[in-house]
Amino acid sequence: MTTAKPPIAPHVAIIGGGPAGLMAAEVLAQSGVRVELFDAMPSVGRKFLLAGVGGMNITHSEPKDAFVGRYRERQAEITALLQDFDADALRSWIQGLGIDTFVGTSGRVFPTDMKAAPLLRAWLRRLRELGVVIHTRSRWLGWNDDGSLRIASVDGERALATGACLLALGGGSWARLGSDGSWVPLLQARGIEVAALKPSNCGFEVAGWSEHLREKFSGAPLKNVALSLPGQPARIGEFVLTTVGIEGSLVYAFSADIRRAIETNGQAPLTLDLLPQMPLARLQEALAKPRGKHSMAKHLHRQAGLDGVKAALLRELAPAEAFTEPTALARWIKALPIILLRARALDEAISSAGGVPFEALDQRLMLKTLPGVFCAGEMLDWEAPTGGYLLTACFASGRVAAQGVLDWLHAV
Repeated sequence: MTTAKPPIAPHVAIIGGGPAGLMAAEVLAQSGVRVELFDAMPSVGRKFLLAGVGGMNITHSEPKDAFVGRYRERQAEITALLQDFDADALRSWIQGLGIDTFVGTSGRVFPTDMKAAPLLRAWLRRLRELGVVIHTRSRWLGWNDDGSLRIASVDGERALATGACLLALGGGSWARLGSDGSWVPLLQARGIEVAALKPSNCGFEVAGWSEHLREKFSGAPLKNVALSLPGQPARIGEFVLTTVGIEGSLVYAFSADIRRAIETNGQAPLTLDLLPQMPLARLQEALAKPRGKHSMAKHLHRQAGLDGVKAALLRELAPAEAFTEPTALARWIKALPIILLRARALDEAISSAGGVPFEALDQRLMLKTLPGVFCAGEMLDWEAPTGGYLLTACFASGRVAAQGVLDWLHAV
């Protein structure tokens, strides 16, 4: 009597060890798939760990309609990805790793210890227990003529034949952490049109600050201010002066629109309200009070609480004659123009726009012209502001792509 041999588990390669790739590995391994994950860096999750510096903002607690609206033109596609794994599901998944979360005052969600490293350690421990094999210092170089994957490591190049492969290679920002966009020509060589990678959630440059402003106030934060673009409502928050322009959370919120305005018109005019909590009429009344022997700087401080970097930026951008007429000066304080000319380099951006268009993928995130090849994460053509939206969509896309791989393996 012959004993039947157990069936050989399907074999899948995942290229990229960020949130999307690791999530895909978990889903596949839990379904009995033999998973090998390859990452070019010495360790996985490097950009994920960097995102945790200063506080690991994992997702956001705002209502679902507002949440999916953050994905702009790709709202429909990202909504589909979040169908079975939204912000609430992500928090439950994190709790399953033994990590509690809380909602901050801004609605952002954080692990209780605010750190990414414990979460990543617990996650990698789970993946090892599931049998996922992780190869670091292993760079994907494309495909051989027979369709096998080319993997280069310290031991040389190997050809890897698998039942499917899942690409989760990130965007083009922070190349030193692995997201270098080197995958773009590899897909283009196979006939895949890739939207150009562009900086998102990034700083922008002005024509040039004065030497005084650069030396005295570079790196200084402007807090409780409001920014707006033409035709858009103002947003209150904070940003930072840099030696060449501005950056920070309030700027990042506008980065997609700023970038497009520059592409269309060569520049993006921002309007800055230095005192958004003080109505114009009240500010004009305050500044119209006699200042006696006090300097204008002292008068602005006493009557409007305006000093430091805010006062310096007002001096930088308002015309000298405005300081002789309180009514005019108040209008400048409430609507100070900042002209942005270019985005900072892609490698400096928090994230990138562009990548593999959803139109090149089916609903399972498989490339239509490369059967058995799936894509997930930031290498897809979408963008979102900071606030946990980027990570949430990366996690969700990894799960959707992994389920697509399972469907594919069952069908072939």
